[in-house]
Amino acid sequence: MLNSSIIRTTTFRLALIYLALFGLSVFLLLGFIYWSTAGISTGQTDDTIQAEITGLAEQYRENGLGGLVRIVSERARNQRQSLYLLIDPGGRPVAGNLTKWPKAATGAGGLLEFPYQRPVGGVIESHRARARHLGLGRGFQLLVGRDIQERLQVEQVMRTSLAWAVALTLGLGLLGGVLLSRNLLRRVETINRTSREIMDGALHRRLPVSGSGDELDRLAENLNEMLDQIERLVTGMRQVTDNIAHDLRSPLNRLRGRLEVTLMGAASEADYRAALEETIAESETLLETFNALLNIAQAEAGLPEDEQAEFDLSALVADMAELYGPAAEDKNQSLTGEVEPGISLRGNRHLVGQALANLMDNAVKYTPDGGAIALVLRRVGKAADLIVADSGPGIAEADRQKVLDRFQRLEASRNSPGTGLGLSLVRAVAGLHCAELTLEDNLPGLRVILRFPETAIP
Repeated sequence: MLNSSIIRTTTFRLALIYLALFGLSVFLLLGFIYWSTAGISTGQTDDTIQAEITGLAEQYRENGLGGLVRIVSERARNQRQSLYLLIDPGGRPVAGNLTKWPKAATGAGGLLEFPYQRPVGGVIESHRARARHLGLGRGFQLLVGRDIQERLQVEQVMRTSLAWAVALTLGLGLLGGVLLSRNLLRRVETINRTSREIMDGALHRRLPVSGSGDELDRLAENLNEMLDQIERLVTGMRQVTDNIAHDLRSPLNRLRGRLEVTLMGAASEADYRAALEETIAESETLLETFNALLNIAQAEAGLPEDEQAEFDLSALVADMAELYGPAAEDKNQSLTGEVEPGISLRGNRHLVGQALANLMDNAVKYTPDGGAIALVLRRVGKAADLIVADSGPGIAEADRQKVLDRFQRLEASRNSPGTGLGLSLVRAVAGLHCAELTLEDNLPGLRVILRFPETAIP
């Protein structure tokens, strides 16, 4: 008995539909072959009978009844499949190899079919015959026929073969549908079981891939990539939550402590003003952190089409070099800009500008006095490279991937102002614009390369 879960599968239902169509096609094809073969065989028999009766009628006209009797008697002795019977007006046999006139009714065209008895190997067997009736003068009747027993047996074999062929087609098709559905159901159940485990919290679980490269494998691979992205986002969200709680707790405690200390003692107006100014400065740091988080979230979520536009990337980079020139001069740093004109980009100008500002802030902050900073925008084939290079301490290769995460700061920069979100925003903006972000050694210092692909360059 078939499993009800197999019967309910779409694959099994489709298999039944194709099985029905294929079975009908086989039945019609074999039925046509049977009908054509039987029709040809019957036609050949009728043509043979007609040719013989035409010849005998001609003999009767030329040689009379005596000549007809002589020919019929001779043919009756020599023909094994041919049947002859000539009777007088009283119905008595005159010549032939049949003993009596058949009781079957004569049909259209003088044709009739009837059973008769004939000896075969010493045994009397019942055979079928097909004959044509011809009336002669003076009440004589002539019957010429052929034994069709072998033809009927062949037709019976063909009918049996037709039935077996259809039955085997349906049976094997049904078996194939069950096996196919069972295999598909097993793979789908594996996917469902894994999906339930993932929904229960096992985010590390992945859908199995059989390696056959079929549509289920492609579906599993795409879903696994989606699960990887979901796991990264969930893990990132957890890390962000933990980092926010850790990194914002200290400034909030400082705010509260400063206000409490100010309120506890008898403070002058100058003391209150100083406390408020420090509170406002601390609040600005908190707001910068939240604004950075919002910008990262906006970049990672993607932008609707109406918030994207083509803008002059060359002009933006040139403005940024001019904006950070005074800051670099204050630290006795040399800032060189090499901007190729005429490079445009489709995207969000504000986010790209914020990412570039973060890179320039880091370069100015970590490059020592007297160091060098380079800001470069140039075409590379059909792409465009945006490069910010400095001569600061750089970042070790083992830490280059880690610093792109939120709130990640290296030990060397723990005491410097910042939120640890600058490079995270750069990575998010790069992903939004399909750009490749690379951190390299500048010997000395750090080289950050944003390569915007051809698709992003109008």
